[in-house]
Amino acid sequence: MSFFLPRSKLRFYDRLEKQAVLKIKTHKGAKKRFHVTASGKIKRGHSHARHILTKKASKRKRKLDHNVLVSPADAAKVRRMLPYAS
Repeated sequence: MSFFLPRSKLRFYDRLEKQAVLKIKTHKGAKKRFHVTASGKIKRGHSHARHILTKKASKRKRKLDHNVLVSPADAAKVRRMLPYAS
């Protein structure tokens, strides 16, 4: 191929071959807060369950302890933040 191209074009094509495909970065905050299930759904925890628990009812604290699925409206945003999650 070098016989048919001028030197300037040859250097340009060499640089193109050496460029790597950029990796997409995972959002570290989302990585810590969300978990993707085997079926592809996204789970999240509840807020307001870490401190100032004395004024909250036992039933409310129990409900806050369970993980729930992310709503379909927000799932696309979370998936964009977690590009390598299954």
